[in-house]
Amino acid sequence: MSVKPDTWIRTMAKEHGMIEPFCDGQVRAAEGGAGIVSYGLSSYGYDARCASDFRIFTNTNATIVDPKRIDPGSMIAHEGDACIIPPNSFALARTVEYFRIPRDVITVCIGKSTYARCGIIVNVTPLEPEWEGYVTLELSNTTPLPAKVYANEGIAQVIFHQASEPCETSYKDRGGKYQKQMELTLPKI
Repeated sequence: MSVKPDTWIRTMAKEHGMIEPFCDGQVRAAEGGAGIVSYGLSSYGYDARCASDFRIFTNTNATIVDPKRIDPGSMIAHEGDACIIPPNSFALARTVEYFRIPRDVITVCIGKSTYARCGIIVNVTPLEPEWEGYVTLELSNTTPLPAKVYANEGIAQVIFHQASEPCETSYKDRGGKYQKQMELTLPKI
């Protein structure tokens, strides 16, 4: 990037719809002044929010977690202002923000330290060049206690890496199976 990273992200979001909705700066308090897990534009990335729809893993059906044949019955749908993830388990969620990644950019997404310090790990694969959609998030509770995740607050930071030239083949060119996902998406083959 030949300009400051936060300036580049701001320009790409406002002029090219790279992040919608876009928050131009860090939001650290909710309406009324209550503290929240921050979200919005940061120095080198963007802190995305967790939406209010979740799928919580359950082993009540004694199924095997198989990425080739995911059993939708192994996930309990939950919608709300928060999600309680059982001990040593995980949930799926999605971002509030819709992302459109430029052809010369790849991202890395890392969980926020507030959650990491509580044993909650956020896993997201890179957002590849020309991928777009809502990001599906895997939230792992590594603790022996139930863990709470808040909707509409920061969950992970997306860090943008711009190449010196566009890639030869983008995610869109390959017809990627998660292109333009509009909801929390389970594994596909």
